[in-house]
Amino acid sequence: MKIKTRLTELLGIEHPIMLAPMDIVADGRLAATVSAAGGFGLIGGGYGDRTWLTRELAAAGDARVGVGFITWSLAKQPDLLDLALERGPPAVMLSFGDVAPFAIPIKQAGALMVCQIQSVAQAVEAVEQGADIIVAQGGEAGGHGVSRGTFALVPAVCDAVGSVPVVAAGGVADGRSLAAALMLGADGVLAGTRFYATHEAAAVISAKERIVAAKGDDTIRSILFDIARKNVWPAPYTGRVLMNAFAERWREREAELMQRPDEVRRYEEARAADDFETAAVIAGEAVDMVCDIPSAGEVVERMARQASVLLDGATNRYKTG
Repeated sequence: MKIKTRLTELLGIEHPIMLAPMDIVADGRLAATVSAAGGFGLIGGGYGDRTWLTRELAAAGDARVGVGFITWSLAKQPDLLDLALERGPPAVMLSFGDVAPFAIPIKQAGALMVCQIQSVAQAVEAVEQGADIIVAQGGEAGGHGVSRGTFALVPAVCDAVGSVPVVAAGGVADGRSLAAALMLGADGVLAGTRFYATHEAAAVISAKERIVAAKGDDTIRSILFDIARKNVWPAPYTGRVLMNAFAERWREREAELMQRPDEVRRYEEARAADDFETAAVIAGEAVDMVCDIPSAGEVVERMARQASVLLDGATNRYKTG
């Protein structure tokens, strides 16, 4: 049973599953693997490392992959959008900021504009700016976002944007998540944490193993790791990461941490050394559903297969109930 939705038709993909464009982690190899398995891979343009982005666009080869940018950061280096569009991506994803300055060049290049939002108001505004796909991100997601939950946000956004396909993000890691999102009115899902713990993800094995070992209760939403990286985000965004010794020590002491350059230096050294008792592993509450480190292609296949079985079973129950 194949799951056909407006998302699969619009992107020309087999399964309504998208890779979250995780900064650094979602590289060309991972994005290409997800696309090859029938989903849609997005390279994480992140904060705008031109050398890295150029290399990973090349690494993706001929794969049909898109590129995702942190919008407020892209505004500082808008030429990076030109770099991405030169490759002719099917879609470009923008998150966390005003998409208006980028809508016209994306459309003129023939790419779909995917806008990630965290509220109904943001969704409506993105559609007004020409969004072709809306990603409704709930607070369960790893990395940056706000606190509103996916389960209530998704149907509200679906009702507000009408004919524009909506993709659910936050708390998505298996076929149950995909089936639930579709039942809520979404046309697909975007997953990050589940794909972080795969063979192809551009992360060290110790970080992936921490995700596998963690539970959702082990995550924390804060700005601690942003302060330590000297990369504080605009309000109201905070980041969800796995709890570690650094977070335990500095939680609710953010103002004090800002006055401690020695801790910033220690954090930089820890990142370089892959010391994750200090450096953060960015992951969402869906870690409960991440129990192994398979290939990204296998993740896509599992999610699609499980969702198909669940949706088929639900249909049969409705027919006989």
